[in-house]
Amino acid sequence: MEAALRNSLDEPPTSVTLTDSSHFSQVIFIDIENFYAPGTDITCRYKLSYYFTPRRNDWVGIFRVGWKTTREYYTFMWAALPSSFEDKDAKSQEVLFKAYYLPKDDEYYQFCYVDQDGQVRGASIPFQFCAEAEDDMLVVTTQGEVEEIEQQNITLLQENHKQKEELANLQKQHENLQEKLKAAEEKAKELEDKVSLLQTGTVELQRAQDLQALHINSTQTELAAVTENNTKLQKENEDLQRSMETLRSSNQQLDSEVHLLKKKITHLETQNDAAKLELSQVKEEKKSMLSEKEQLENKLRSALDSLDQLQSQLQGQEKEIENLQRADEDKTRYLEQLEKKNDQLNATLLSQQKLEEKLKEKTHLLQTLQKEKVEMEKKNQQLKQENQDLMAHLPEMLGDASTHFPTRSPENSVLVFGNPYAAPPELPEAELVSLKACPMCHELFPNDIGEQEYSAHVQSHLLQCPYCSETFDSSSKQVFDDHVFCHGLN
Repeated sequence: MEAALRNSLDEPPTSVTLTDSSHFSQVIFIDIENFYAPGTDITCRYKLSYYFTPRRNDWVGIFRVGWKTTREYYTFMWAALPSSFEDKDAKSQEVLFKAYYLPKDDEYYQFCYVDQDGQVRGASIPFQFCAEAEDDMLVVTTQGEVEEIEQQNITLLQENHKQKEELANLQKQHENLQEKLKAAEEKAKELEDKVSLLQTGTVELQRAQDLQALHINSTQTELAAVTENNTKLQKENEDLQRSMETLRSSNQQLDSEVHLLKKKITHLETQNDAAKLELSQVKEEKKSMLSEKEQLENKLRSALDSLDQLQSQLQGQEKEIENLQRADEDKTRYLEQLEKKNDQLNATLLSQQKLEEKLKEKTHLLQTLQKEKVEMEKKNQQLKQENQDLMAHLPEMLGDASTHFPTRSPENSVLVFGNPYAAPPELPEAELVSLKACPMCHELFPNDIGEQEYSAHVQSHLLQCPYCSETFDSSSKQVFDDHVFCHGLN
């Protein structure tokens, strides 16, 4: 009931890819009739192998013989999960197909078990939806008709032999295509080796600029060879595609011939059944003929099996040919990428030439700045020497300057500039000794000023290099900037 409900609501999981017949033995269909009466419900029974694990969305479908993918089902029913996975081999499973959903024609159909990934896990023998011939019907066949049937069997065997020869020819063509593909892969490998050589040449080109012209010429020569090989490979690819089209047309013709052969075999099986019914009622001397007919039927069944295998092999060949086409397309795209990389390499070479010119200009500028740096360092040394001399004579300068610093008298404090006619006041000796003067701006400070404050004032007039700790006068800002810039170039 649950499977029927899912059948009415959902679509089964299918796949558009060709199925692999190696998995068909995981589900075995049992008690399959050759004929089913139209207008009646049919029960499909099957067993699950030990190595197969069923899932919830597995389903059993009815397919017309000759199907390619699982999307070509006629109708389906959801497969019920076994009650116990331990005894799934011991107990058969079954699904019921209602007569309303069954095919109405007399074509050959078969049951297929499809898992929830859309892959076929088992397939039954072919059957038809038509009334089976009555067993009690008496059919009278003459000796001439029997001989005609035997002649048709011989003709059918000859056609089967011819089909095998055509299959052998197709296999040879497939081997030739594989050899061509191998040659194309070898050429592609050679191209990859050449590309690796080009990449190695690019690295060497970046390291040694003196060999740029030689590497460019060799790269252009190898690119011309790669282009020529690419043209040859495209021609071979076109020849391969034409061969594949020929092989496809041969496969289609073979499929049509196999279909006709199946119809002939079906008709022949019907005639053989009638012949067996007649020969069972004639003289005992014709019993040997019946045994021969049974042997012939076995051969026909084996021929049918071999034809099915042939069809699966042809499907595998078509898949391999598609893989070859995709591989050729990938190689073509890879060659296009090589051409783009070569264009990028040429652009990189042009940019390197421009960078060389800029580097020469920077080198010339660096040499000029280095010369200026040497001159500035000499001037800086001279300024340092002068600064040291000045610091050495600073006490003498302070002693001389103490006699030239007037102070306003209390009585003349209202005058802004002092009384020019007043006698210079005498400073106490302790006050003269307590003064400090800045060596840069000659500003005076009391002796009790903090050493840190005095040093900060002196340092405010100096600029210190962050690279070598060399000091410069704040009035020589341009010299300081050029000195720092030279460190940046180094």
